[in-house]
Amino acid sequence: MKALVIQTAFGLENLAVVDRPDPVPGPGQVLVRVRAASLNYRDLLLAKGQYNPKLQFPRVLGSDAAGEVAAVGAGVTQWKPGDRVAGCFMPHWTDGPITDAAAKVTFGSDRDGVIAEQIVLEERGIVRVPDHLSFEEAATLPCAAVTAWNALTTAGTGPGTTVLLQGTGGVSIFALQFAKALGARALITSSSDDKLARARALGADAGTNYKSYPDWDKWARQEAAGGVDVVVEVGGAGTLDRSLKAVRTGGHVALIGVLAGGSAFNPLPVLMKAVRVQGVFVGSRAMFEAMNQVIVAKQIRPVIDRVFALPDAPAAVHYLETGSHFGKVVIAV
Repeated sequence: MKALVIQTAFGLENLAVVDRPDPVPGPGQVLVRVRAASLNYRDLLLAKGQYNPKLQFPRVLGSDAAGEVAAVGAGVTQWKPGDRVAGCFMPHWTDGPITDAAAKVTFGSDRDGVIAEQIVLEERGIVRVPDHLSFEEAATLPCAAVTAWNALTTAGTGPGTTVLLQGTGGVSIFALQFAKALGARALITSSSDDKLARARALGADAGTNYKSYPDWDKWARQEAAGGVDVVVEVGGAGTLDRSLKAVRTGGHVALIGVLAGGSAFNPLPVLMKAVRVQGVFVGSRAMFEAMNQVIVAKQIRPVIDRVFALPDAPAAVHYLETGSHFGKVVIAV
């Protein structure tokens, strides 16, 4: 079979689609014929050596895929050939709070990833995908969508709350769609007026260009009459100070990403405003299934920026690096 592999060293130049042995499901495992996979910023960091410096080579890249069950191993009762499924980001996190053990088993880092023609998944680490979604759409769900869902629901997002979203990548666009589905007001920032217009078409209530108006924290406070209830923080240390200024006293900052790089961080606003800062590391299978129920009920469709063929998967990673995408970058397998 073919797979996208980080071959012998870090660096995007070491990404290649190569032949790998066909996997065989063991007891309690399921063989999935992958139809589509999607990329996350994490994949870019992994390939560059900025996520797991102890990564073992060669390593198949990717954490998000959807496809059809091709065969099941001994003892599997939940799945049968032909079922449309997606794998969970952390197959050992079924429900409840995250544990050290669950966090140490992730695809594309601790074990081979899923950007391949066939993959073996554990029976408990799979969910059924919504019927109205294509495989390309379903492949966007395991990491970015579940992360956005976890961030918003843990923060208590609902009617009467205002959410601030940063940028228009995968997590932020999912968070926009889910915030509206949950009845919240959604504010969004971007460096592109065109992307802001597209975000408004998806339901954003207001947006600002952070290059034209770098004091976006002041804008958010004005829009939310004293501060937003929830910030979905994907920038990390580079934007966290402004997020803490934008959030209301007693508000919630869901800390997810590191897109904006590092900077000095002043913790005083966390104390003085009694802000809850919650790290979000994707989510459990139970969260995935609860999210899918809302996706079905609201007939939400993931936003896909561009689809690459598997032989062009290295080019897809380079494209992700440009940051020009709106929504998700997908690889059709």
